[in-house]
Amino acid sequence: MKLFRLAAVLAVLAGPAYAQMPNLNLLQDAPSKTPEEKAAEAERDKAYKETLKKIPDSKASNDPWGGMRADPPKQPAGPKASAVTGAPKKTKSGTAAN
Repeated sequence: MKLFRLAAVLAVLAGPAYAQMPNLNLLQDAPSKTPEEKAAEAERDKAYKETLKKIPDSKASNDPWGGMRADPPKQPAGPKASAVTGAPKKTKSGTAAN
């Protein structure tokens, strides 16, 4: 248990110290592209975009369980005429047979 507490204290103390370390980039920057490479990349991008335009839009759903789901619930109708006129509602009197 003491070892666990010691590890937790060291982790808490090491966090801020690690955050203060400078960010060193030891890799050299990549050389810039030549005009020929830029032109080739632009041609590839143009061909890619033209290919994307040739893909037809999907009209039908690909949902295999779509026919198994129930229809969405219907919206309730507006207020009834009896509620608008203020007439008392008719209620069923008596006891239930069941």
